[in-house]
Amino acid sequence: MTEHKAKNPPPFQIFRAREAMDFEESGMMHGEGPIAEAVGEASQALVDAGILEGSKLRVLLRRPGGFSLSYAWFKSGFPLPLHSHSSPCLYFIVGGSLRIGTHELGPGDGFYLDANMPYIYTPGPDGVEVLEFRDTDSFDIRLRGRNVKWWHKALDKLKVSMQTWSRQTRPPSGIEMP
Repeated sequence: MTEHKAKNPPPFQIFRAREAMDFEESGMMHGEGPIAEAVGEASQALVDAGILEGSKLRVLLRRPGGFSLSYAWFKSGFPLPLHSHSSPCLYFIVGGSLRIGTHELGPGDGFYLDANMPYIYTPGPDGVEVLEFRDTDSFDIRLRGRNVKWWHKALDKLKVSMQTWSRQTRPPSGIEMP
């Protein structure tokens, strides 16, 4: 993968899954907005309980000043909170399924969201893998779930879901990401 610091990205670029960068290490997404203290504590409780074991996020391509492609695998029962991003995003499902609103989506399906559009989805019984296409290489995330009760329910759900995560060793598509 080409380094993010390149001033003039090449007009042609190949990327490989085996060279994908860990999403957190990329520094591509930044937190934004105030979170009520109680919600902040509740969301931290999810991290402390092991929520990160139920996801894998990788940056496949990051073009300075312009475009990015990320991969996300959320295991079944992963409690994704209501949130928004500061950039529009096109989501494409490569494996598994998800429920967004009243819609059940599977491989080959997807959805588009404008910037700052709050959303939440639930991974299906086998989890879900999505590709996230953005017109930027840096964006913010804003947690929108200010209801402390949701966060406590998510913690209870997490404890149940984590019991099956150890058996979900391969993503539904079979794509191997480092």
